[in-house]
Amino acid sequence: RRSGRDQLRVDGLCACSPRLPHLLTTGDKWHHTASGPSAGKMRGPTPGVKARAPVSGFLFLLEDLFIYLFIYLLIYLFIYLFIYLLPAMDGDTKTMTFLQEVVDILMAYIVESFDRETKVIDFHYPNELLQLNNWELQDEPATLDDILISCRATLKYAIKTAHPRYFNQLSTGLDMVGLAADWLTSTANTNMFTYEVAPVFVLLEYVTLKKMREIIGWSDGRGDGIFSPGGAISNMYAMLLARFKMFPEVKEKGMSSVPKLVAFTSEHSHFSIKKGAAALGIGTESVICIKGFVPFFVSATAGTTVYGAFDPLIAISDICKKYNVWFHVDGAWGGSLLMSRRHRWKLDGVERANSVTWNPHKMMSVPLQCSALLVREEGLMQSCNQMHACYLFQQDKHYDLSYDTGDKALQCGRHVDIFKLWLMWRAKGTIGFEAQIDKCLELSEYLYNKIKDREGYQMVFDGKPQHTNVCFWYLPPGIRYMEDKEEKKKRLHKVAPVIKARMMEYGTTMVSYQPQGDKVNFFRMVISNPAATFEDIDFLIEEIERLGHDL
Repeated sequence: RRSGRDQLRVDGLCACSPRLPHLLTTGDKWHHTASGPSAGKMRGPTPGVKARAPVSGFLFLLEDLFIYLFIYLLIYLFIYLFIYLLPAMDGDTKTMTFLQEVVDILMAYIVESFDRETKVIDFHYPNELLQLNNWELQDEPATLDDILISCRATLKYAIKTAHPRYFNQLSTGLDMVGLAADWLTSTANTNMFTYEVAPVFVLLEYVTLKKMREIIGWSDGRGDGIFSPGGAISNMYAMLLARFKMFPEVKEKGMSSVPKLVAFTSEHSHFSIKKGAAALGIGTESVICIKGFVPFFVSATAGTTVYGAFDPLIAISDICKKYNVWFHVDGAWGGSLLMSRRHRWKLDGVERANSVTWNPHKMMSVPLQCSALLVREEGLMQSCNQMHACYLFQQDKHYDLSYDTGDKALQCGRHVDIFKLWLMWRAKGTIGFEAQIDKCLELSEYLYNKIKDREGYQMVFDGKPQHTNVCFWYLPPGIRYMEDKEEKKKRLHKVAPVIKARMMEYGTTMVSYQPQGDKVNFFRMVISNPAATFEDIDFLIEEIERLGHDL
């Protein structure tokens, strides 16, 4: 928009329309109208704008023509990518063709991911990967062909987390029904804050959370809950509720209105407990055992991240009940064992908890992300978090307002994480999830039994693992029989990182490692991938030995 006698007005440009814009000339200006009730009509002179003198003639016309051509060129570049895709007029055919090509790329990647002859990773160092492709964002739009090339490149260098020999994280595998549900969720592209914009998804969350509470052992599945962006946020929700339950005035008056609070947790608990304390203003130093302060929250861990250990929930719940302290169970990793009749005893006492974190995107292989916080006391989340935003949560709606779940969440916008879990549960049934979980634990027991007395291997702790975490050192022949314990320890610390690096460079498998306390680097093998088999465990052992024999 230019002012003065050379004013050029371009109103309502429709970048996705393939039609040429209408340019109308009047005695005082060029005027474009492309949409709306006034489309195609001339308007009168703009107040305060001096009319163009007739003597401007050809030069002004030529100048405006060049300006128009330049603007139109920019518009053309912008619409080049989107002109044929919906919501463009008659864009359905081109859209279907484009999306089919994307699906073909995804299907090829999925099939390749389950092929044991393919690499788990095509590893490149960051500077190499930056140079291999142009990842920078440009001012000009790309073509559809360029978009497809970007899709292929992204997957080419992605980690194949569905690969049967990918054991690097707690979340592994790829479920086809869960994937389909994720596609549907993205297509629906809605928000979880009210029933009016997500009716089916809100009901499915209600049904699924109730079922999960029943599995925990709460009477008739009563209580509350929410799906959140990961276990760390679920744990923070629990801490938030515990503080509000003990000191409801903190919601309005802040931390200055309450005494110095402390929270208790196990030594190997997840770092999110301290993060939650930091975020809530309680402080990380308060997540320890200190006399003279007010304990308000105890977090027991059901399946620690490294060792896969389970805290004694019954004993802890007895103490919490005696002193009226909120009892939370962080079952992000181990909570799914509740689905297994063979292994749920490891969570005995969980039914006494005030809240439970449970991540189906781990042992149940639901696509990321899918984490639930289950709360025993109904209505507490609403009281703790609601802010009565009247533009969303009107009290005179024509349906049951209890299904407007957004006001009990810390977030406003909330992603639909429920549908993939619900659809997988429908497809597998509870017994299907049970069989999947039991198989993973069977594979971990097989690995443990195979290496516990094998030459060159040493277990990090005595006894059979409680979960699928198998923690061990591999001692190459070069250090296996060293007598100098300090030198042996120093060299052993370097073994796991080198073997892991070689795994990634060869692309054959991936396993995590870490130190813990005074223990030097060791391998932490976790099994949650439904595609893994006994043969894959055998391969892992042989591959560690092949890659580390010269160290």
